[in-house]
Amino acid sequence: MAVSPAPASARFGNARTWWEIGLVLAITVGQSAIYSVLSLVRRLLVETPLGEQQAQLNTARDELALWDALYRVLDVFFDLALVGLVVYLLWEPGRNALRGIGLDFSRVGVDVGRGVLLTAVIGIPGLALYAAGRALGVTVSVVASPLDAAWWTVPLLVLSALRAGLTEEVIFIAYLFDRLRRVGWSTWTIILSTAALRGAYHAYQGFGAIVGNIAMGVVFGWCYQRWGRVMPLVIAHTLLDVVAFVGYPLAAALWPSLF
Repeated sequence: MAVSPAPASARFGNARTWWEIGLVLAITVGQSAIYSVLSLVRRLLVETPLGEQQAQLNTARDELALWDALYRVLDVFFDLALVGLVVYLLWEPGRNALRGIGLDFSRVGVDVGRGVLLTAVIGIPGLALYAAGRALGVTVSVVASPLDAAWWTVPLLVLSALRAGLTEEVIFIAYLFDRLRRVGWSTWTIILSTAALRGAYHAYQGFGAIVGNIAMGVVFGWCYQRWGRVMPLVIAHTLLDVVAFVGYPLAAALWPSLF
């Protein structure tokens, strides 16, 4: 029995969706993933072993505290504007996009509980994987925040953690799950593909980070498919980064060979 070709409107719709996905990725996490992979390649081409290299996060933007804070706040604002753009693209007549992806406060208690649980499930094995990667020399030393950070740096680090949680979970999970379903991808194809993209996004930290973030992507993707809410993922991601950013000076002092 011959299979009828897809209607022209359906084919056009898929093409339009793919163009939108490509453009969104080109200005958000996809762009960062490409630069991250190139950074890893460059690290592998130099004489210094990967395990002896560093990746610095949350570096100062200016020597003067006021200007440094201003630039960092603006960085967060413009990154969150991209998140806002993605949410806008998900918005449809008669459908609240924030409620549709579960980025609202309608189930605060449940979301916080699940977020804290995910923090433990991802955070403890993630720390062990980082330690193993450092021991094997396949993960760079990640300097999560300045060791001489002032008190006013802490709110900026928390803001940066929130930015990371919203950017990655809204785009990797909520947006891509919605759009890739529309073009006919299966659930596990979406979960594995977005997890691989998340791994590439963190490739600049070395192979341990790639493996760890792929695993995190699989767990988060499965949870989103099961719960239908992105808020627990945002909470978990934000908590993980707050602990990493704010707690880094203490961790570096306690375990200098690891951090």
